[in-house]
Amino acid sequence: MKIAVVGASGYVGAELIALLAKHPLIKEMHLLVSENSTSKDVAFSTLYPRFQATSKFSEQALQAFNGEWLAQNGAHLDAVFMATPHEYSQQWASAFLEQDIKVFDLSGAFRLNQPEDYPAYYGFEHNYPDLLDSAVYGLAEFNFDKIAKANLVAVPGCYPTASLLATKPITNANLQQKDVHIIVNGISGVSGAGRKASIASSFNEVSLTAYNVLQHRHQPEISQECGHPVIFNPHLAPFKRGLMATVTIHCQSHVTNEDVNKAYDQAYQTEQNAVVRVTQGWPKIDDVSNTPFANLHWQYDESKQILVVSCVIDNLLKGAASQAIQCFNLAMQQPVALSLVTPATIANAQTNTEVNA
Repeated sequence: MKIAVVGASGYVGAELIALLAKHPLIKEMHLLVSENSTSKDVAFSTLYPRFQATSKFSEQALQAFNGEWLAQNGAHLDAVFMATPHEYSQQWASAFLEQDIKVFDLSGAFRLNQPEDYPAYYGFEHNYPDLLDSAVYGLAEFNFDKIAKANLVAVPGCYPTASLLATKPITNANLQQKDVHIIVNGISGVSGAGRKASIASSFNEVSLTAYNVLQHRHQPEISQECGHPVIFNPHLAPFKRGLMATVTIHCQSHVTNEDVNKAYDQAYQTEQNAVVRVTQGWPKIDDVSNTPFANLHWQYDESKQILVVSCVIDNLLKGAASQAIQCFNLAMQQPVALSLVTPATIANAQTNTEVNA
């Protein structure tokens, strides 16, 4: 297959390129950046020396992307991954789709269902409401059937991924109290802010702190996809990569530990699950950093009807790049974790989940 990665110079773009280079279906890959990018014409391995000589794509130069490039090359592409700003993705996704190119968008341009939410949470008017209707939310463990048929996949944000993996088994089973908000506390490393230099995300400036409380753009995304109102409290922490979401859910009075256990078993002891691991103890970010896995653990107090769930992921991988490849695999009728996880690792993960249950 022939693909392109737009936004190849960013952290997520780099992870995508490294993972896609190992994919058995990929025979040709274009590494693209915006016309005014300072990384234009720079070799990928020069920009990211850790990927030097790791694949046949590592010495390719990053090309400037524009309408002329698409006109010349679009007919030969099967899929495009867009690791680009939200408005940029909105602008170009339709152009790719018009040439029958599958789009896997890692921005927030198509995650929310309602166009009126974009000015409030993203600061721009959405000009393609028809694409919002056709876009499929790319949470691979739950939307696998729709992803397999989609031409436009909105890959979830990193905070929503961890939050929804913790939450959806419970809301899908209708175990939560209907009139009480779910509380999500998230903590992310500084790479979640992207590669562009900023005092706000500079490692030397960051201390553990909450930010954008009650107004973060991921709050409506989490609420929309778990089907229940959520209060989301994001925090920035002084570490490079990784993310933890700890979720508090008030359950209905009849809910037991057995009910909760059954909900997680039904969600993650499936053929479609290759990367979510229910663990015996509270997970740590170091357990999943630089991997495509999500580790989660739950504890339920039947007397108080309070469920607490923690989920950890690598924000650049399961929270972005490797999740996009899961979606790509599903859309191409391939095993969901092809090139990400070996069959033996999947079998071990499922065995561990059964033991933990």
